[in-house]
Amino acid sequence: MDLDAVRLSFSDDSLVLLNIILGLIMFGVALDLTVEDFRRVARSPRSAAVGLLSQFIILPALTFGLTLLLKPPPSVALGMILVAACPGGNVSNFISHMAGGNTALSVSLTAVSTLGAMAMTPANLVFWGGLNPDTAPMLKALSLPYGELVVTVLTILGLPLVLGMYVASKFPGLRLWLQRPMRIFSILALLGFIVGALAKNWAPFQAHVSSVLVIVALHNGVALGSGWLTARLGGLAPRDRRTVAIETGIQNSGLGLVLIFSFFDGLGGMAIIAAWWGVWHLVGGLTLATFWSRWPAEAK
Repeated sequence: MDLDAVRLSFSDDSLVLLNIILGLIMFGVALDLTVEDFRRVARSPRSAAVGLLSQFIILPALTFGLTLLLKPPPSVALGMILVAACPGGNVSNFISHMAGGNTALSVSLTAVSTLGAMAMTPANLVFWGGLNPDTAPMLKALSLPYGELVVTVLTILGLPLVLGMYVASKFPGLRLWLQRPMRIFSILALLGFIVGALAKNWAPFQAHVSSVLVIVALHNGVALGSGWLTARLGGLAPRDRRTVAIETGIQNSGLGLVLIFSFFDGLGGMAIIAAWWGVWHLVGGLTLATFWSRWPAEAK
């Protein structure tokens, strides 16, 4: 069956569960954030600006070029563009620390990119998806409600972020008690959900996963590599380069899945790309972090 015609089975209850999981993940991320993280960006904006440029401008543009070069099925191309439009993933801070990167910068980028994603994720999806001649007809056929898309991203990212930062500020003891369990939950809950969703749709996944394995690995490699190169060209310190690479290569594929099942009716190519990315970016990120951890980087 043509991958563009595949629709993965996904109930309304499953979508509610995914929204709850993603909200809790973002709440856990927010527990690590403080107002000082935003102030740090204001005091030293260069590294953060390069990181945001890499995430929201360079990666989506390179992904668009990659879809033109590889010419995957349109639904796969749209899935790649959506993943590239999402902000950094919830484990990027841990992986950046493991890689010997600048953890403070990683946390600051998480804070600022989450806010930026409320506008940039929908904008990048619509812009680059509309620019690609293969994916543009899909967006037009679906009559994607841009305003509703923005509200959904705002709700999923913004509300848990505000609530988590409020709890962290007002209840420091509760924050310390919740931080480690929420980190573990973030990884296991999303991976568990992805595995469960794939198991429920095993036949179409098994039939088409081979066609996306190389694409996701290549796409993730481009993300990690372009993040490092952008940071190098931006004149950032070695530790900051590692952080920007990780922040660019670890994407919030859970947000991508919510949008796919909310606005694209579980379009097969998009869903398989986002689901497999959620697994593979951990493999790619942790492998790179393990390699880098053997060679400490200079701070300046």
